[in-house]
Amino acid sequence: MTDIEISKNSNMLNIKDVASKLNISEDNLEYYGKYKAKLNIDVNDLNKDLGKLILVTSINPTPFGEGKTTVSIGINDALNKLGKKSVVVLREPSLGPVFGIKGGATGGGYSQVVPMEDINLHFTGDIHAIEAANNLLCAIIDNHIYQGNELGIDKVVFNRCVDLNDRALRNVVIKYDNKGLERLDNYQITVASEIMAILCLSKNLEDLKSRIGNILIGYTKDNKMIFARDLNCVGAIALLLKDAIKPNLVQTLENNPAIIHGGPFANIAHGCNSIIATTLGLKLSNYVVTEAGFGADLGAEKFLDIKCQIGNLKPNCVVINATIRSLKYNGGVSKELVNTPNINALKEGIVNLKRHIENISKYTKNIVVVINKFETDTNDEINYVKDYVENMGYNISVCTSFKDGSSGAIEVAKKVLDVCNNDVDFKPLYNFNDKIIDKINKISKEIYRADRVIISDEIKDKINYLEENGFGNLPICIAKTQYSFTDDPKHLGAPSNFNMTVRDIKLSSGAGFIVVLMGSIMTMPGLGKNSAYLNMDIDSNGNITGLF
Repeated sequence: MTDIEISKNSNMLNIKDVASKLNISEDNLEYYGKYKAKLNIDVNDLNKDLGKLILVTSINPTPFGEGKTTVSIGINDALNKLGKKSVVVLREPSLGPVFGIKGGATGGGYSQVVPMEDINLHFTGDIHAIEAANNLLCAIIDNHIYQGNELGIDKVVFNRCVDLNDRALRNVVIKYDNKGLERLDNYQITVASEIMAILCLSKNLEDLKSRIGNILIGYTKDNKMIFARDLNCVGAIALLLKDAIKPNLVQTLENNPAIIHGGPFANIAHGCNSIIATTLGLKLSNYVVTEAGFGADLGAEKFLDIKCQIGNLKPNCVVINATIRSLKYNGGVSKELVNTPNINALKEGIVNLKRHIENISKYTKNIVVVINKFETDTNDEINYVKDYVENMGYNISVCTSFKDGSSGAIEVAKKVLDVCNNDVDFKPLYNFNDKIIDKINKISKEIYRADRVIISDEIKDKINYLEENGFGNLPICIAKTQYSFTDDPKHLGAPSNFNMTVRDIKLSSGAGFIVVLMGSIMTMPGLGKNSAYLNMDIDSNGNITGLF
């Protein structure tokens, strides 16, 4: 049975029945059909202590992803099967990877959130609303320049976006009719936009509006900063986000509640679902299982250093998802051969897992390692990884929830519960008040293990300017390749004796962080030669094929 058949034939509950499992009344639901709803709940109205927070992260992946969402859903279903009140809180899929190489983000096999087709496509329209809000601000900026430019905007630094992989939009020319004016611009993918980050880091509508007003849009000729609030457009932009700020409720294949909200990439953005959704889940249940994008060097670092500090969150347990195929990929095997047994490559690549465990242990010792099992994995390969991790002193279990649903994650869930009973020992890697260069160096040297960070004099001048203007106390959001600890996607395993290069630095004052671009990372991906869209279709009866 394929993923699409599972989704179409699953016995989904009416969403009001799913909501009742979290004691959510119909008055707090805004229906999007029978199986999806917006949650219209003010977290501050819930007089309940926060539940326990479980973060699922991963080692550096192959280009196809390693099933982190599948594992998250499997653990959540297993916790519910064990009688615990648990909800999985995830990000919304971006259309870029859905039609590109990686595919959707609803899990797989018998560990899925449903309705899969809706979630992977337009869902409840949140990402489209973010895109529209972003592009409305861009239109307002250009209209202001066209109509006389009273603010004296000389350089625009806020860009348009679209939620597709479209490399043709990496460089565009903006022309003003009959004005003889033009400027260079570029699009980025919506899930890397500052509006997406703002939605995910806001605590309520007023916070959202404040952050929108704080967006840096450009500079005057004398280098004075100009913000979105200077254009008197904050209210209009917030109107487009009035529904998008509300989290979405769906269900897993086993009819357990799932909250899905926000979808920033982790390699070019901060990679976590919204603070509103996570906090709401923690108020509505005793356990929340959530995930952060790509490897722990990206998503988990940003979850722990940015989201947790801004949202006042503390994880009770961090699950590090590993796959045999990704370890072999990090051991030098090509992606075409990762499913072929190769114990020698596994031994070469397991240092990648070791480094991720060591890195997470800098934040917390409450760690569980999971092998997300594929059919091609051999017992010798699995046993080698289990022995290696146990010799490091950490718990490890095999997860087969793709094939077996919650039953395949029971052992993992039990170990997670044991760890959640430990004292919370979380501490972030750095303090927001550290110097910007010190924060960049700390992440680069302690998480990536770089010998040196190369920062040009031009970038140092930008950093000094930010600190002089009161932005030195913001966290750092590093944009780099997801395939390597380094800024080179071909440098796999656990590299040493290398430098990191800061290509540019960008203030996201509305989101409340500083984006540091490293290496050749792009904020607008491109479609691959053999992208997923080539196999997609819908017949006259509405049956979809090729969507995964």
